[in-house]
Amino acid sequence: MKTGQITPLFVTEIYRAEMPDADSFLEELDDTCRAIADEDEAGQNWSQQKAYLGYTSYASLNDLPQRAPVFADLKSFIDGHVSAFTNALDYDHKPKLDNMWINVLENLGTHSGHIHPHSVISGTFYVSVPDGASALRFEDPRLGLMMNAPGRKPNARADHQSFASVAPAAGTLLLWESWLRHEVPINLAEDVRISVSFNYA
Repeated sequence: MKTGQITPLFVTEIYRAEMPDADSFLEELDDTCRAIADEDEAGQNWSQQKAYLGYTSYASLNDLPQRAPVFADLKSFIDGHVSAFTNALDYDHKPKLDNMWINVLENLGTHSGHIHPHSVISGTFYVSVPDGASALRFEDPRLGLMMNAPGRKPNARADHQSFASVAPAAGTLLLWESWLRHEVPINLAEDVRISVSFNYA
C-alpha cells in the first residue's frame, strides 16, 4: 500500500551554538561567577530559603553586564545568536535582554520543571560542565493535551519523544522560546556546574 504524506506542523525548535576559542573567556567568566557568588549575600540567602543546592543571582542582581566587562562581552555574543534565532522563527520584532543571572549548582542539586513568563526567548550559556553534570531536559509542550495517546517506543525518533535532553559543554549556548517547559535533573558531578541564564523580552 502506498503511504500518505506526513507534514510536520507547529515545530518546537532549540538553538545551539558553541563559542569558538573560548578557553580564556570561560576561565575569566568562571572566576567572575565564583567571586560574585562568594560576595552576594542576598543571593546566598535567597538560594538557601528556596532550598537551592548552590547559588543563583536570579533574585538579587540584575546588572551583570554593567557589573563586569566579561558579562558585557557575553551579552554581545548572546545578542547576535538571539537575533539569528528570532530570524529563523520569523518573529516580527527583535527582543532585548531583560535579565541575566548566575547559576552555581552543587552536587545533587536540581531545578524542577518551569517556564519563563513575561519573556519570549530564554536561554543558558554554560561556563563549567564537569563530568556527570546535568543535561537540560525539555518537555513536549503538548504533553498535557495528549489524553489517551499511547506511550512511545524506546527507540522512537527524538521529535516523537515526550522529553528530550540536551547535554551542553563549557562554551555552549542554548536558546528556546520561553513558553517551553524545561528542567535541570539532579547534578551528579562532584564539582559545581556553572551557567549563566537569561531572558529576552
